Amino acid sequence: MKWYHDSKISIIWAILRIWLGVQWLGAGIEKITGGFDASGFLKGALAQTGGENPAVQGWYASFISHFALPNVELFNVLVPYGELLVGIGLIVGLATIPALLAGALMNLNFMLAGTTSTNPVLYTVAIILLFTGSASYFWGLDRFAVPAVKKFFHKQAHKPHINKGAA
Repeated sequence: MKWYHDSKISIIWAILRIWLGVQWLGAGIEKITGGFDASGFLKGALAQTGGENPAVQGWYASFISHFALPNVELFNVLVPYGELLVGIGLIVGLATIPALLAGALMNLNFMLAGTTSTNPVLYTVAIILLFTGSASYFWGLDRFAVPAVKKFFHKQAHKPHINKGAA
């Protein structure tokens, strides 16, 4: 057993996971209740593409101008509800690995759009928790849900299949 999988050390990962979840939950609730509109953020990111040392690289500016801004209504839903779901998943430890991946991806995109703020810290915590694997959800619902899902799919894969077309 690796040292970071010890049940006592896993308490640290749980505290870190829950803290990260609270950050995401708060951000999502704030956006949902505050009338979030990503267009201002996206236009601000495009403004940071010029100069000698641009904060936003050209390839990412192209993504913003050709995909994100034309589909801003989609992002106005995906970002706040994505943050909310990541927060809930991390707090209760359910779908922990997908929540960590989604949160890290959002942090990475916010940083690529020129926003530093807390994103490097949140991104780093998500990556650390991803490296701990199942220890990150030892104290969470995934501790029970993951084995149950594996058992279900194992049973499905080993069911006898009847080939009705063969004679």
